[in-house]
Amino acid sequence: MTKTVEERERVVVRFAGDSGDGMQLAGGRFTDATAVLGNDLATLPDFPAEIRAPAGTIPGVSAFQIHFASRDILTPGDAPNVLVAMNPAALKANLPSLPRGATIIVNEDAFSRRNLEKAGYPESPLDDESLAEFTVHRVPMTTLTTRASEGLEGVGTRDAGRAKNLFALGLLSWLYGRPTDVTERWIETKFASKPAAKAANLAAFQAGWSFGETTELLDVQYKIAPATDVDPGTYRQINGTTATALGLLAGSIRSRLPLLLASYPITPASELLHELSKHERLGVRTVQAEDEIAAVGMALGAAFGGHLGITSTSGPGMDLKAETIGLALMLELPMVVVDVQRAGPSTGLPTKTEQSDLLMAMYGRHGDAPLPIVAAQTPGDCFRAAFEAVQIAIERRTPVILLTDGFLSNSSEPWRIPELADLPEIDPSFATAIGEDETFLPYARDERGVRPWAPPGVPGLEHRIGGIEKQDGTGNISYDPANHATMTRLRAEKVSKIAADLPPLEVHGDADADVLVIGWGSTYGSIRAATRRVHDRGLKVARAHLRYISPMPENLGEVLRAFPKVLVPEMNTGQLVKLLRAEYLVDCKPYTKITGQPLFAAELEEAILELIEA
Repeated sequence: MTKTVEERERVVVRFAGDSGDGMQLAGGRFTDATAVLGNDLATLPDFPAEIRAPAGTIPGVSAFQIHFASRDILTPGDAPNVLVAMNPAALKANLPSLPRGATIIVNEDAFSRRNLEKAGYPESPLDDESLAEFTVHRVPMTTLTTRASEGLEGVGTRDAGRAKNLFALGLLSWLYGRPTDVTERWIETKFASKPAAKAANLAAFQAGWSFGETTELLDVQYKIAPATDVDPGTYRQINGTTATALGLLAGSIRSRLPLLLASYPITPASELLHELSKHERLGVRTVQAEDEIAAVGMALGAAFGGHLGITSTSGPGMDLKAETIGLALMLELPMVVVDVQRAGPSTGLPTKTEQSDLLMAMYGRHGDAPLPIVAAQTPGDCFRAAFEAVQIAIERRTPVILLTDGFLSNSSEPWRIPELADLPEIDPSFATAIGEDETFLPYARDERGVRPWAPPGVPGLEHRIGGIEKQDGTGNISYDPANHATMTRLRAEKVSKIAADLPPLEVHGDADADVLVIGWGSTYGSIRAATRRVHDRGLKVARAHLRYISPMPENLGEVLRAFPKVLVPEMNTGQLVKLLRAEYLVDCKPYTKITGQPLFAAELEEAILELIEA
């Protein structure tokens, strides 16, 4: 049958189902196909906080949202235009976020009496008027998937049932004109050693596509043209974890230092360990330590030995690493600590995102112990942020904290691949051997306040290390009160001097606006999108974004004082706003969100409008 083809500028699709339904897989494959077509995109995986919540219940719902468009986009979208709900719980959990007129595609087979009860439905919403404001397509996905696998050698009912996510993927691939060869090649490779699973998944995917093409339920296919307003270059789809790994690896290559990552498994930072373990041929060494304290100790030991020492963790692990980070600061050795933030405190919500480690990164060590903090802004920007963290750590002889979060680490976007030769070289400038009649001063400093890096084994460079206060210059143990005051000041000055080499904070938008919106980390896309919407209303607004949290850019105070009103959106209870108020005495207004979800542009737009009108 002939179907209408309509052009759309952008679409937001959300796959949702039980945590065992393969929604992340379906979303990931849809994302790959979308990237091949050249659409700009942003994704939002949303995992249950429980390792394995009861099947069919709302706490067990797993979702994957993708926003793709024919123009530059900044966020995964506020609300889906299309929801694929694999069971009643997925429908109920996501219904509140759907706008009026949205399309719902449900697996009709899953709406059994038992599943309805698990989701808290007394009656099926498919049979009453509760979904009247939406366009609902009832598709018997499980039945059609099973039929597609009939007669396939070695494929049982269970194999067929597991492939229903691929049926949904095939149906959505037809609906939005995604190429099939990308997914089919992936299936062939993924299940090469499992012929029955390969046959079942291929059959399900192709059946979903064919159903879309032939059914009378769907009479319109949508086309989203490739994005044309992106910078030219070679792009790949990347998530924040992979970008962070590549940024650290690039830092290793440009500094000519072997990289060692020591880490203890913790959600959502574990994937960085998995990703870097793939690069052993490039000199990367990865260690899964017995605990967080051992991991940071190994990273610091690698730094002492003249390697690039990295450790990664999330909030609870940062608590445990604090003492050794303080030791690295006392020893003045380069080390990068990657904190992939999650909702806390304690175990909190392990799979949900938050920006609540900022004050811990700033002050979470005993004593006066300032250190540089770099915050990534987008999944692709994790590469640049990681590279800069390595550069600062090596060149300034200090531990550096790199802040990302669960949203950045799991989300994907197109990323323009840089030329390695375009990245600056990083000079470790190791101390060199000295003569017998010379004296090595391990804590002598250059004009930047940086001491020599002297790995063990170099003749004449033997020196004492440890956590007890160092004597200025010699590095010997010192209990002298005046010396302690001097060393505390010198360590702080070394960090503060980094600000002179940082780029000034850029302000975008209207210089004469009443409101400046300033943020940090993963709020970047939402702030850009929200301020763009406000500007499109004909109102004046400006925005700025901090990637260097410590030290802050030298012109930050000037920027803040240039605007009558300053709004600080954060995914915490207001941590950056406290720092800005304390440091610059500017009455910044907080906008906070602590639901485990990223900031949405629509809610931030409303907050900006309220402040403009206030």
